[in-house]
Amino acid sequence: MLGRISRPQRFFPLRRHYADDKPTIRAPLRGQLFVDALPVRLGIWDPRHYFAVFREDHIFGVLRARLSNVVAHGFTIVDIQPYYKDGGAFVTFEYTASDSENAIRTIEAELKEEVAKRGGLPSWWQGARANVWLVKGKPWTEDMWRFPTQFVNVAFEGPDIREERLYHLFRPYGVIIDIQQPTSFPAGTLRSSNVLFKSLRYATIARNTIHGLEVSTPESASTRLHLTYSPPFHPHKIQEWLTNHPKIVLPIIIFLLGSLTYTIFDPIRSFMIQAKMQDWFDIREFRIYQWLRAKSVELRIYTPAFKTSSKEEVWKERELAEKDVRRYLEDWPSTIAFMHGPQGSGKSRLLNNVLTDSERTVLTVDCRPLQNATSDAQLLTVIARQVGYWPVFSFFNSANHIIDLASVGLIGQKGKPVIVASNLSSSLPDQVREMLSVVRIALDSVKASHQRDVQRKARRTTQAEARALADALHLERIRRGTWHDGRLDCIAGNGIMAELGVGDELFDDDISIATVEVAEIERQQRNEQEIKKKEKGNAELGAVESLPVVVIRNFDGSTREEIFDVIAEWAASLVEQQLAHVVVVTDNRENSKRLAKALPSKPLQTIALSDADEASALAFVKRKLKDAGINLEYTREQVASVQCLGGRASDLESLIHKVRNGVTLSEAVEDIIARGVSELRKNAFGDDEDDAKNLPWSREETWSLFKLLSKQAEVPYHDVLLDFPFKGDEASLRSMERAELITIATHNAIRHIYPGRPSTIRPGRPVYRYVFERLVNDPIFQATQDIAFNEKIIAGAESTIKACEQELLSLKEIGTQAEHWWGGNTASSSRSRYLLSKMQVATMKIEALERRNVELKMVLAKGG
Repeated sequence: MLGRISRPQRFFPLRRHYADDKPTIRAPLRGQLFVDALPVRLGIWDPRHYFAVFREDHIFGVLRARLSNVVAHGFTIVDIQPYYKDGGAFVTFEYTASDSENAIRTIEAELKEEVAKRGGLPSWWQGARANVWLVKGKPWTEDMWRFPTQFVNVAFEGPDIREERLYHLFRPYGVIIDIQQPTSFPAGTLRSSNVLFKSLRYATIARNTIHGLEVSTPESASTRLHLTYSPPFHPHKIQEWLTNHPKIVLPIIIFLLGSLTYTIFDPIRSFMIQAKMQDWFDIREFRIYQWLRAKSVELRIYTPAFKTSSKEEVWKERELAEKDVRRYLEDWPSTIAFMHGPQGSGKSRLLNNVLTDSERTVLTVDCRPLQNATSDAQLLTVIARQVGYWPVFSFFNSANHIIDLASVGLIGQKGKPVIVASNLSSSLPDQVREMLSVVRIALDSVKASHQRDVQRKARRTTQAEARALADALHLERIRRGTWHDGRLDCIAGNGIMAELGVGDELFDDDISIATVEVAEIERQQRNEQEIKKKEKGNAELGAVESLPVVVIRNFDGSTREEIFDVIAEWAASLVEQQLAHVVVVTDNRENSKRLAKALPSKPLQTIALSDADEASALAFVKRKLKDAGINLEYTREQVASVQCLGGRASDLESLIHKVRNGVTLSEAVEDIIARGVSELRKNAFGDDEDDAKNLPWSREETWSLFKLLSKQAEVPYHDVLLDFPFKGDEASLRSMERAELITIATHNAIRHIYPGRPSTIRPGRPVYRYVFERLVNDPIFQATQDIAFNEKIIAGAESTIKACEQELLSLKEIGTQAEHWWGGNTASSSRSRYLLSKMQVATMKIEALERRNVELKMVLAKGG
């Protein structure tokens, strides 16, 4: 028994030792399959793999059942592990074979045959079928956020593999578009190639079956393949391209910013402007606020302040100008209303009264803060705040210079200006123009909104009138007894019984009743026609009243002229497109030139305002002093003192302020006149000769004009213009008007057949007439100015004499022609006599002026 179990051991010096013989058992081998039965995850946002989870058990159950039909070499499924990111599952199987390579080929062939016989394997999507692939390498199942792409980077750990070998290796898994060989490799990295598949599914199959495969090479050394997904675009390459092509990139970026502004910000800005104009965000316009306010007043919780009448006695003489404004607002806008007048003449109050009564939507643009703005960003902010333009990115303007420098450094030239709405433009007028274009769009929306409201109200009014007319006709028929209620027929019955439904209707005079019915029908038709005509008229009137009103105040372009040009162009476009009535308010008539340039085809509607008359000014002073508790007797001297100031509100307010501080009325007026003398001497004549050279007029021009205005309240414009020292030059007169030394009055556009033409020259302020008198009556100042004025005239006369002498010498060289036999004069002799007479007049003028200068110098010698 023991002998059977173990062979007896024998020990011989030259004999081998044999162990116990045991049966040989082969260990099972393992392999992997990749089944593309799940969705390929395109990114972290891809939710499809969540839906595949619901079919996972079914898919894997069918997969295990179908693959179990393969029995070659003891094929047995060990495990199935899903790999969601690459859209498949790894199937681990066991098999037994002495030759593993032949066994694997046999198993793979039977698997393909089984799958083909079954029409494919189940997939997560009902209409798709999966396939099975033998894993040849060592797959790397990682869970990093490296999602599959069509680009597969094949890194070579060993010698490079030729392109033909790569193609034959990867082609079984899907169509290959291209195989790219990088030109350079960073130090320390493996050499590689990029394989571009036609489909994303092909790339995932190849990556999970080939990764880690060792490929033999002719150099006898094997190469291990490492497969990774490569992004289709490398961020650093995009960055390099953007950096290397600034001439293309910068304009595209600027265009995109502008497009973003137009598509997103401009509609918001237009909405905000419309909301500001129509008080959408004003709590006082809410119904709940108005209800609470009314209840508070009713319960005496809140007592509103009583508003006094705005039409004070001092503004009675403004009625004509007010009618002009109302007439302009009641018609379609065809031009700009230009309202000008000195400070304190009541322009703002008059316009506010008219707009308050009309209940029109008003947009006000005040130009004075624009002149005081210290930077471009501040100016844009001021405009945006006034019109409701929001959002505004004015802080970008501070980066304009930096952007320009960067553009010069990159592309050799400054960047093109961006549209204004993006607030990156280096051109301030362009930014203002773009901002005002958005305001124009908002004004159009306001106009359309008001027109809809007006049409709705007109329609309701017409319907109410039609109902009232129908009720009146109905009552008239009842009164006459010709009306019959047909509803009674339903109660009384029809046919013979219908007579029971008849009341007290008239039957005896059918002809007269028919005549009355016809007359009523004709009258009703006439009333309907009148209602239609009235409705049409109301619609036309409502269309005009629905237009918003744009008020531009303090339109004085002494600084930032380019901005005022843009505003003038914008105002002209509003009236040309009939989007709004535009009223421009300014102190100086000269500012109309900028508007006339922007609107060359149509004359402006000029509305001129002057100072109040003496009676209204006196009434104003009396009322103000009475309100302050100061009661004066107002003697003749005091009334005369007040009348010296005229109707300028600023001077009257200064007078009232001085009297409140304890100064007498006469002393206050005297102080105002004395201060005006000092100001005029400095502003009109300059402190010295150098200062006078910088003035836009000469001392002789101001002195001659002041002498005339000291004697008369106004002088003819063209008479002054053609006389010495102006000699037809209007520039000096316009400059004096801008400096408010004088006022040039024009003919009214409605009450005169020659509208807009300059007519008279007046002092810039009423008190200046007495200031001119003080200057002219100052003996020393008068002597110095008269001497300088006379010297100018003497110089002109001497130049005239020299010119005459030169011409006489020329006539002498020509020779004296013989007189005609009938005794007539020749041309040369007539010309000589004219020149001699002209020389005599000039000589006499020189002598008279020199004698006058001697007298004036004697006055200066006495001093004073």
